[in-house]
Amino acid sequence: MATTMVDWNVATQTARRLVKPGPEISRAGARSAVAALREAAVRAEAYVAEVTGLRVPGPTAPVLVVDRPGWIQANLDGFRHIVAPLSAKFDHRLAENPSQVQQTMAQVGARVTGVEIGALLSYLSPKVLGQFDPFHPGTDGEPGGRLLLVAPNIVHVERELQLDPADFRLWVCLHEETHRVQFTAVPWLRDHLNGLIEKLVASADLDAGVMGDMIKNAARKIGDGLRGDEEISIIDLVQTPEQRETVDAMTAVMSLLEGHADVVMDSVGPDVIGTITEIRRKFNVRREGHGFDKIIRRLLGLDAKIRQYRDGAAFCRRVLDRVGMNGLNQVWISPETLPSKDEIAFPDLWLNRVHGTPA
Repeated sequence: MATTMVDWNVATQTARRLVKPGPEISRAGARSAVAALREAAVRAEAYVAEVTGLRVPGPTAPVLVVDRPGWIQANLDGFRHIVAPLSAKFDHRLAENPSQVQQTMAQVGARVTGVEIGALLSYLSPKVLGQFDPFHPGTDGEPGGRLLLVAPNIVHVERELQLDPADFRLWVCLHEETHRVQFTAVPWLRDHLNGLIEKLVASADLDAGVMGDMIKNAARKIGDGLRGDEEISIIDLVQTPEQRETVDAMTAVMSLLEGHADVVMDSVGPDVIGTITEIRRKFNVRREGHGFDKIIRRLLGLDAKIRQYRDGAAFCRRVLDRVGMNGLNQVWISPETLPSKDEIAFPDLWLNRVHGTPA
């Protein structure tokens, strides 16, 4: 009897049961916000092309304005795509030992994992403003990928921080539109990320004894992290030594993508977004988090995500300062010109390797 690593029905039910409602808004207000976000996305596309010099060869990926349940479903679809190779490997391993006990344990584990994924998405769903999903398959001549704008979250933040709605919506769209341009203008990028994921799957050890040791180690390290003794996230705990090399490569790519988008969104001046300085100042404070929420973010690896914005942006700014936008765009030539994790931290290493520029 075949099984899977995740019970996706349980994940969906859990996330929808736990998700918090969005801000109170009238039907007319909701329609207006959706229309404004679609317009902002169109405006952002022209700015991104002008700033980056990247050209999209054909139609761009679609833009979807969604609510929190819609974002959850989109990410469940993405998770299913990402873990499909690992799930197939898991099923093959289980077929080699098809005892009733193993089958029952696998089914229980799939339900538990479904609850965990659903709870995670319900926690994240009020926090995400926008997201580019590079793994969504293209249809009807459209390229793969899709841009998601989470309307209730954008409305909530602009109210919470008392920001100009039109300015803030365009600012958010500039970041997400940059991701859409990255993946559409650089056609090999999606396959490169898929290749890294496949490499992780190939190195995954599903032996029960190995997983048990990793779980025991995870429990100890999480305790250290909560006490502040060790900087750790759950993501760090599920990596074998072989996987860490691949994770480092993925971290470098994601740092570049996020930092590049942050630089682009801040490159437009007050003539385009009048309150851009106020938006960045208030948003940086919000990104830091506080209290219990900050602890949860550390354990989920979300603080590492914030470091990706910061480190990737610092890399891009250093390269721009030395060789300009055309020089920075050398990162998009091929996987070999992407920066490594060390080069993200020390941009002069990349400049020397790719441009022959002395430090």
